[in-house]
Amino acid sequence: MKKEMIKLLLSHNVISEEEAERLDLINDESIEESIKELGFGKTEHITKEKICENLETEEIAKEILCFRKVFSTNSIAKFLANHSAEEGTVLISEIQTNARGRLGKKWEAPEGGVWMSLILRPQVPPARIGLITLATGVAIAKSIRSLGVDAKIKWPNDVLIHGKKISGVLTEVNATFNEIDWIVVGIGIDSNLKLDDFSEDIRIGTTTLTEELPTKVDENELIAIFLNEFEKVYQLYKDGEIETIL
Repeated sequence: MKKEMIKLLLSHNVISEEEAERLDLINDESIEESIKELGFGKTEHITKEKICENLETEEIAKEILCFRKVFSTNSIAKFLANHSAEEGTVLISEIQTNARGRLGKKWEAPEGGVWMSLILRPQVPPARIGLITLATGVAIAKSIRSLGVDAKIKWPNDVLIHGKKISGVLTEVNATFNEIDWIVVGIGIDSNLKLDDFSEDIRIGTTTLTEELPTKVDENELIAIFLNEFEKVYQLYKDGEIETIL
């Protein structure tokens, strides 16, 4: 598994050939620990310990992996999902260098935002896959509303404030006709960012929590709030009762 991870990192230009050689010499088979050996895990603001101070979940976020910078949390989450990562695993990166949105669109993920992916293994009919994006949007909107900002869902995968995009969801799936192996849900929230942090074409139609609130948000607390809300709506999703929160 480690060699596949090294190839994945190399293919996205996240590590150099020299770093790949160093990583290959590490004996610990833990992907998280191996990546941390190269410095990807030395976060500056977001930590598992700080998130857990406000975390109230039982199933979601039993495993939280925090990284300083990766190419795409969704790509790494899919790799881990294919290698038996457990339900509810959360990957968070302070920076993503090759993030993407729906339909392969570029997603800018600089420092100051909340960028994460969840690994899910719901035992529900594959026909219900599409509703997980909506359920995630509900959890994001509720989390932002808890800060005193009126956030609304725009189908299929955006959350808006005053008509401007504040958050997006990217859902990727591995499933057969009658069974879901895994769902990876990517979440991006423009939290402590200024519009100048984005390229000019992205600024149009975009807002951030910094633009909407008088002070910066505690990103660790915001992540915990979201995960708490997500676990509630995820349970409704699995129970086939998602319509009760719409």
